[in-house]
Parts: sequence; C-alpha cells; structure tokens
Amino acid sequence: MMNPTNNHLVIMAGGKGTRFWPMSTETRPKQFLDIMGCGRTMLQLTLDRFQGIVPMENVWVVTGAAFAEMVKEQLPEISEENILLEPCGRGTAPCICYVSWKIKMRNPRANVVVTPSDHDIKDVELFRDSINNTLAFAAETDAIVTLGMKPTRPATGYGYIRADLSYPALRQKNLFRVDAFKEKPNLETAQEYIKENNYYWNSGIFVWSVSTIVNAFRIYAPEISNIFENLQPVYDKANEQDVINEVFPTCPNISVDYAIMEKAEEVFVYPVDFGWSDLGTWGSLRDRTEKDEYGNAIIGDDTRLVESHDNIVHTSSLKKVIVQGLDGYIVVEKDGNLLICKMTEEQRIKSFMS
Repeated sequence: MMNPTNNHLVIMAGGKGTRFWPMSTETRPKQFLDIMGCGRTMLQLTLDRFQGIVPMENVWVVTGAAFAEMVKEQLPEISEENILLEPCGRGTAPCICYVSWKIKMRNPRANVVVTPSDHDIKDVELFRDSINNTLAFAAETDAIVTLGMKPTRPATGYGYIRADLSYPALRQKNLFRVDAFKEKPNLETAQEYIKENNYYWNSGIFVWSVSTIVNAFRIYAPEISNIFENLQPVYDKANEQDVINEVFPTCPNISVDYAIMEKAEEVFVYPVDFGWSDLGTWGSLRDRTEKDEYGNAIIGDDTRLVESHDNIVHTSSLKKVIVQGLDGYIVVEKDGNLLICKMTEEQRIKSFMS
C-alpha cells in the first residue's frame, strides 16, 4: 500500500506574462492574483486542492527569484527551504530535474505530483481521486503518468495526447499507454482530434516516483541530469543558491515534454473530466464564471450591466461600475488601468500596449 508520507507536491510557479492585463503584469503574474474573485489566488487554490493528499512539509514551490517574497506571503505554511528559486527561465525540464534531486536526497522512495500554479479545476473531489489513483500507480511501477483532459471543443491553444485505448495498464484499467504527444494544432486538425475518442488535452500535470524521473533524465536528458546530480554536495548548504545562480543559466531551455515525455517508453495517460482550464484568456475566465441571464460574467462589487450581453466585467477598486450597451466585451479595471476590448480581439491586446 502507498505510504502517504512519501507523497510530494511540486508547484511550478515561475511563469510570467501579461495575458490578464491589467490585472497581471510581468512583476505580478496571474498565479499570484485572485483571478476568480474568491479571495484566494491561483497559487493558493492550487495548494488547497492537495489538502489531505500531500503532507505540508512535502510541498515544494519552484519559482523565479523575483517572486520569492510573494510565494512566502501567500503560502506561509510552506517551509522556506522548500521554495526553490530559478535565477532565470529555462523551461520546465531543468526546473523539474532540480527539484527532483532535492526530493530524492530527502526521500528516495518519494512519489511526486508536478502541477502548474495557475490552472482552474471545478470538481476538486474528482481531482483528488485522480491524483490518489495515479500516485498509487506510480508507487508500484516505473511508469510516467500524465493527466489527460477530455476535450470539450476543438481548442487550438492546448497540446494533445493520443492514447492507445486498447492497451490499458495491468494495475490500473483506466490508465492507457501514450501513442504520441501532439503540438498545438490548427483549427482543422483540432476538429479532427475531437472526432476521435482517444485524444486528450495535455494538462501539464505529471505523476511519477522520484527514482523514475531521475533515471529518465539520466537516459534522455543527460546534459541536464549531470548538472543537478553533480550538485548533490551543495544541496541544503549555505552556498546552494549561489551555485544554482551560476549553473542554472547553462541549462538548455527546454520543456519536460520535449526532454523526457516524448522520448520515454513507459508513459501512460490517465483520462479525466474534472472541469479543467489553464485560464489563458479573459474569454476562458468568462466561460468558467457564473453568468447572469444575459450571459454576463461579473467579478467585483457594485457592478451593473444594462442592455449588455455575453461580457466579462472584472473590477477590484472602483466603487461603482455601470456598463450599458456592450455585447461580447471584456471590461477590466486594476490599479487605475482600464481595459475595454472586444472578446474576439483579445489576442491583440499586447500590440495595443506597445
């Protein structure tokens, strides 16, 4: 039986961007914001989902050095020694290799969940069941597991996983071998994927034993593995951060998908449908938010929409907001900045900001 004290959680919280401008900025990305208007940031909600699955002393956060204080402020229950700081972005592969070696030194029998810090999940109980099932599978095998989300539309913003549904795992009948990982498709290709029943969105949530992932790095990404394996003598020493600051920029800039997942042989997908979104746009947030009878999603106090349909309005500091005569718009206010944009034109926001 799986020992819960062996369970570890890695939260990747290093991304930065302005997709939720004016709320998110390069100095305060969306994972540190209360995007949902529920009183908890995306980072805090991520940790909340793992209550009862992972002991708090086994929670790790990997983030950029510039975000260290925000992590400490928002997750005071996490030990400071479990907050690992990247001096620069190098993709998810170096990030995961670094934390994996830290975990392995603490517990060679550890089983690990790796998750992004800025995703939304509706059915938390089903999510927890899925994590427990895949952790048990990873503890008993040498397999790498990824959670595949059942697609609800031909999305072009997600990578896809093609599963071999005729080949379930022996120990877990609802786990299937991965045939291929597919890059973000164009609309026509995505529509073809939706017609099949064996394509899933790639969530970026991974489950494995620490010994499995460390060995996978040794085999498939030795140039990364060698760097962090050779640092064992400095881990948990006073000079660890100085050494990391020196060697981390020398790592190749590569995702774990490219470095490991697409090369490894024992890779399985666990198909799930617990209401997942990576919340990449204001439009996607509207889809996830309760709407009024006219299709308007409102996050904020004292906001009134008149003769308006299918909008999202997100305000945080204005005392009163009245919107009249808008259909299909984004209206967002934060710290004196105001965005009013057609939802269909959201992708052009960055060009307007220059």
